[in-house]
Amino acid sequence: QVQLVESGGGLVQAGGSLRLSCAASGSIFSINGMYWYRQAPTKQRELVAGITGSGSANYADSVKGRFTISRDNAKKTVYLQMNSLKPEDAAVYYCNVQANWRDYWGQGTQVTVSS
Repeated sequence: QVQLVESGGGLVQAGGSLRLSCAASGSIFSINGMYWYRQAPTKQRELVAGITGSGSANYADSVKGRFTISRDNAKKTVYLQMNSLKPEDAAVYYCNVQANWRDYWGQGTQVTVSS
């Protein structure tokens, strides 16, 4: 079984920064893609950023230039550096990890952005 533990959410003023972390643990034989999604109230969950096993990253248009996804394979951890935060970035952020050829989800971490 694989467990994902997220951290780093919180309350920040518009224009501020936060760094999210998601650490995978358990019986892990391989990790491929690692992703961050978010879901705001009354909205569908959306993909924010993803990073492949080789380190290739992609981003939603709404966060390009402001967010950076990275990973530390030795620590089995994915990060999301969020800069220049806007009120519309407020949501519950979830990490998604493709481990052992299956999808796993974190419990979610709340990001609140005050204007």
